[in-house]
Amino acid sequence: MKLKEIHIRWIGILLVAIAATLSNGDHMHDSPFWFAYLVGVCFTAVYWNGACIVIFFFRRKLPEISKVQKRLLLTSLFIIIWMSIGGLPLKLLFQISSFQDLLKPSEHTEFLPFNFIAATVISLSYEAAYFFEKWKEQFTLNQQLKSQQIRTQYEVLQNQMSPHFLFNSLNTLTTIIPEDADAAVAFTEKLSEVYRYILQNKERELVSLNEELDFVKSYLFLLRMRYPDNLSFEFDIHEKYLELTIPPLTLQMLVENAIKHNVVSKAKPLHISIYIESGTSVIVKNNLQRKEALDKSTKTGLDNIRKRYSILGGKEIDIITSATNYMVAVPLIDLVEEKDLQFV
Repeated sequence: MKLKEIHIRWIGILLVAIAATLSNGDHMHDSPFWFAYLVGVCFTAVYWNGACIVIFFFRRKLPEISKVQKRLLLTSLFIIIWMSIGGLPLKLLFQISSFQDLLKPSEHTEFLPFNFIAATVISLSYEAAYFFEKWKEQFTLNQQLKSQQIRTQYEVLQNQMSPHFLFNSLNTLTTIIPEDADAAVAFTEKLSEVYRYILQNKERELVSLNEELDFVKSYLFLLRMRYPDNLSFEFDIHEKYLELTIPPLTLQMLVENAIKHNVVSKAKPLHISIYIESGTSVIVKNNLQRKEALDKSTKTGLDNIRKRYSILGGKEIDIITSATNYMVAVPLIDLVEEKDLQFV
């Protein structure tokens, strides 16, 4: 069974109390060893547990790695204060000092150098353990994200490189060439842009909303060639949101999901809207007209997006279904520092 911090702490209290009892025997010279040891355990438990309360308090208040210096300074300062006053009730209880003695400044400064050293050692030890734990978490998250990115690449490339996709694309191209050579060139250029974007961003965790929108517009251009009168789309994105980020291929997967699961015909045209909601999420919305018989699907698109957002910071995507519309809201992410993520 893995030892928890509280187990190590109480083992340490019992061991430190032995050392404290042996080194401070002159204060308890008339008492048996077991009583002196009990006193030592009580003092050590009060000081150590009080220090932990201080440490965990500032971890909650200042959890960021970037604030380690401020957290360490405040933690050490308050531990010194605690070690100067935390044991006063025990001194009265065990009659080590009288109330009049506690009014003397020397009673509080006698062990000040020791308190300073102890506070520094305790703070640094816990901070080192905390830093190492955070490093392990970050390493694990990075590994998970890389694995998820590989699955994303596989899924998107599998869908787009499938014979069905290539057949539709080439069939559309062969239809366009004799009718409109310029349109055929444009189709070929957009097709190359789609693949170029996938290859260029396969290693990235996040891309700007501006980059993702340009990619989706290229992807929708191809779809419009296949469904010239049956598919429409609109964008309502203010330029102030374009530098915010999302995981790459997120919008493409949502658009693809809409095409895959809904009827797209002249009688039932599909309309896709992409817009910002409350400045915090980008919405992909389509009118709901489900297919009676769905194409073969891995059913991993939305699950893939959920997992990537979970890895990036635990934020949830929202799915809203009404009688006429289907909407998916994905959070926008602000890169406030080089490696710090902040959901807006």
